[in-house]
Amino acid sequence: MNHILIVGAGDFIGSAIAKRFAAGGYRVSAVRRNGEKLDTLLKEIEEAGGTADGWSMDARDEDDVQATFARAEALDPLDIVVFNVGGNVRFSIRETTTRVFRKVWEMACFGGFLTGRTAAEVMVPRGTGCIFFTGATASMRGGSGFAAFASAKAGLRNLAQSMARELGPAGIHVAHLVIDAGVDTAWVREIFAKMGRNVDEMPEDALVNPASIAEAYWTLAHQPRDAWTFELDVRPYAETW
Repeated sequence: MNHILIVGAGDFIGSAIAKRFAAGGYRVSAVRRNGEKLDTLLKEIEEAGGTADGWSMDARDEDDVQATFARAEALDPLDIVVFNVGGNVRFSIRETTTRVFRKVWEMACFGGFLTGRTAAEVMVPRGTGCIFFTGATASMRGGSGFAAFASAKAGLRNLAQSMARELGPAGIHVAHLVIDAGVDTAWVREIFAKMGRNVDEMPEDALVNPASIAEAYWTLAHQPRDAWTFELDVRPYAETW
């Protein structure tokens, strides 16, 4: 059975990816820092006829990442690994503490390195596999108040690009997905409300549906290798860029 590991299987994007690949016949291994929060997702997948396992993992902990890959590989060899850890926080540069900056970098960049390196270790000997990274607008440009997040996401993008150049000839498809818009999540709705914007009054499809992101990953995972995409940017029709 084809097998996907989702690192950062949160309630929105990560869960949508899990459901899409489960519906496509993949075994799903889903991990997040608080694994008990995966119960609802795993139940939904299993009730729909899919196969899913989930547990806790700290993407910043090298031993934890290694143990997670060993556990997943024992179920079925991994075909796809998606690094979907966020870390989006907003602080002015004067309010950005050393702790905040380091934590965001560890989550969004260093965790990507640990996940990507370990995925390469298991995939390269087989000569096949996909390693995908979730990026953001901040991957491409730094916004006011997002120094920590932007630096981490830019680092993740360059990590992915280096891996793609190195691993492509070994048969490993590495891709980076730039989500250049707000995603329809509870957190984004809260942020918009603080800005005085009512999401329910916005044009239809002005925010990205997590299911649409999952569909983009499905497309990337099934490209023929003579036409692989490294970077795919997605945004709603109404987004100004």
